[in-house]
Amino acid sequence: MSATVKVLIADDQPLVRRGLALMLAPEPGFQVVAEAADGAEAVRLAHEHRPDVVVMDIRMPVLDGIAATGRLTAELPDCRVLALSTFDMDEHVVGALRAGACGFLPKDISPEDLVAALRVVRDGEAILAPRLLTRLISRHVTAPDRRAAPPEPPGAEGLTPRERDVWRLIARGADNAEIADGLGVSASTVKNHITSLFAKLRVRDRAQAVIAAYETGLVTARRET
Repeated sequence: MSATVKVLIADDQPLVRRGLALMLAPEPGFQVVAEAADGAEAVRLAHEHRPDVVVMDIRMPVLDGIAATGRLTAELPDCRVLALSTFDMDEHVVGALRAGACGFLPKDISPEDLVAALRVVRDGEAILAPRLLTRLISRHVTAPDRRAAPPEPPGAEGLTPRERDVWRLIARGADNAEIADGLGVSASTVKNHITSLFAKLRVRDRAQAVIAAYETGLVTARRET
């Protein structure tokens, strides 16, 4: 893996693209390799420049950010996508996470947070805070019809009871340390359970696991007070 983080910025607003690029310009170890004004251009330029991370606006013409994220996830699996949204509770962010985005950034993000997020995502982690993730998904993912048993995702039938416990805790917003404490196991054991869980559910990351938990009724949304 190169020490330089190659970034592609996709947004239909030129000022947003320029602003994000200028934030990264003075940072050592970052290179903005291309800028795109729509999702189709983002996919084309990603194939051409092979960025480590694409900062992808969700709402764009020609091909929106959700569809573009889905294509990049399928066509360039080593390329990580960060959704870009004006509102942190935007229902379209869930669509981007479902399509394979590793998290999302607000458009008013600070330079320090942008740099940190890009580094974390380049290293293969998600940057969405667990509780924000669960709030977002529980608000916008449709609960299953309780009159019929909702289908479980492929592979769920092979989960062990402990893996199902871990899945439920992930869906409730617990981080790895909280899961380890709650189950009385080590952090490394939790990581092993999560690796096995993701493989069996055929999900890419924590966000997709949480979406699957709400879609199947493993957990349900709690009322906000």
